[in-house]
Amino acid sequence: MVKPLVSAMNAWTCVVVSVFAIVILSVIGALFKTGSPVMMGSEEDPKDGNAVAGAVFGAVFIYLGFFVFCGFQALLHYRESRRGAIALS
Repeated sequence: MVKPLVSAMNAWTCVVVSVFAIVILSVIGALFKTGSPVMMGSEEDPKDGNAVAGAVFGAVFIYLGFFVFCGFQALLHYRESRRGAIALS
């Protein structure tokens, strides 16, 4: 059987943070991709919104990886607790 690598609290915290990051970064990436004036309207803003959107969506994929890993860890803790295992940590 596979044992969890991180604690239950860390796994659930990572899941929650990852969900928020995925949602927020997806919105920011979409705004850059469409050239929204909110993100691209100032002189100090980047000129190539597609390049910025690509970098932001790259971060979204990294957070998707965190979400899958931490979700799997949380699931392992949940299954372990349903079987009556005693947590020593």
